Amino acid sequence: MSSAASVRVEKDLLGTLEVPADAYYGIQTLRAVQNFRLSGVPLSHYPKLVIGLAMVKQASADANRELGHLSAAKHTAISTACARIIQGEFHEQFVVDMIQGGAGTSTNMNANEVIANIALEAMGFEKGQYQHLHPNNDVNMAQSTNDAYPTAIRLGLLLGHDSLLGALDKLIQSFAAKGLEFGHVLKMGRTQLQDAVPMTLGQEFRAFATTLGEDLQHLKLLAPTLLTEVNLGGTAIGTGINADPKYQALAVKRLAIISGHPLTPAVDLIEATSDMGAFVLFSGMLKRTAVKLSKICNDLRLLSSGPRTGINEINLPARQPGSSIMPGKVNPVIPEAVNQVAFEVIGNDLALTMAAEGGQLQLNVMEPLIAYKIFDSIRLLTRAMDMLRELCIDGITANEARCRELMENSIGLITALNPYIGYENATRIAKVALDSGRGVLELVREEQLLDEATLADILRPENMIAPRLVPLQG
Repeated sequence: MSSAASVRVEKDLLGTLEVPADAYYGIQTLRAVQNFRLSGVPLSHYPKLVIGLAMVKQASADANRELGHLSAAKHTAISTACARIIQGEFHEQFVVDMIQGGAGTSTNMNANEVIANIALEAMGFEKGQYQHLHPNNDVNMAQSTNDAYPTAIRLGLLLGHDSLLGALDKLIQSFAAKGLEFGHVLKMGRTQLQDAVPMTLGQEFRAFATTLGEDLQHLKLLAPTLLTEVNLGGTAIGTGINADPKYQALAVKRLAIISGHPLTPAVDLIEATSDMGAFVLFSGMLKRTAVKLSKICNDLRLLSSGPRTGINEINLPARQPGSSIMPGKVNPVIPEAVNQVAFEVIGNDLALTMAAEGGQLQLNVMEPLIAYKIFDSIRLLTRAMDMLRELCIDGITANEARCRELMENSIGLITALNPYIGYENATRIAKVALDSGRGVLELVREEQLLDEATLADILRPENMIAPRLVPLQG
């Protein structure tokens, strides 16, 4: 310690540095903090990643202890340190930027140093007294960044997966509830922004629920398929150098027990160490969900447009005044924000794809960016879906009279009459209606093409929104 006891001096390959005395991280972490001032987002921003790192270190220590390579005292101290991190302590000590050179070595050393110093205190020593328990020799025993880091990323994603699925499932249920609520509201469907044929507002909202439901099922299946195979035990490039031959099986087995996820050892460790395909596919699925959410929010903004000069079929909850110059204006700020989240997720997927392609030979050094982007996409999507449900979807109301008015005045209504009056009559009526501004029903009544009873039957909701073929009488 220095005379002021505010710093301690630590040494590495490049020399010495003064590390804050109260810091549980060490010199290699400090160098990374000084080098990588990029995103401003530290590892601690993603707690599941930090917990994943601690679980990997715990499993490795367990395996090394069982194999006789780690003393009981050191194992107990490391286990205590890992348990405290898993329980949420010391996360603020994970200070390295998510974007970093070195293929994640700074992240791995941040974990090694924090765990070592917590363990040292548990053993009655001072932080930095690594002769008693060393970040590399003991905490990182039988490991490399190249197997510990990607394993922790996969585990962190698995640990946080339920939150994403929960947010998506709740949003689906919200759309489905609106589908039931609006089941009786007749409106005009639209294709290419032009009037098409009648439907119900309920059908529109049920379709939102259905399309997101498809993604929910895919995400439930993808994570266990893609993320449970880990390369722990491969060490530097997948050959397992510096690890006991029995280490891989023991470490992965312990990690599965500690995490509660059915992790399995990779069959080909060299392939698993360099390949980023699982992250590319998983990110692609997140992008697909983001694209769907953005399209839905586009629709919500269109359907609520107005209120006087737009479609105005639905009302979105008013969340805040919309203009500093236009009094009374309220904007669809929640769907707009979700659109922007979707664009960010799409951009994250592109960055991740480029990073996955950017690997060379036996390692992908761009893995820090891959981790950052995929954790960011999950966090953003989870928050955006909760926001959309709580602040928008649950409070949407229908303008039933407006929906009915637009439908009855739409020339698209002629499609429902086509089987009864024939294509030629229907085309002629449609043109007259378009040219004159008169309604389709008004013209049909005027020409007495159908009696009122038949018209009433045609216009019944259940007859307009589902398959029904009535042979033309002629």
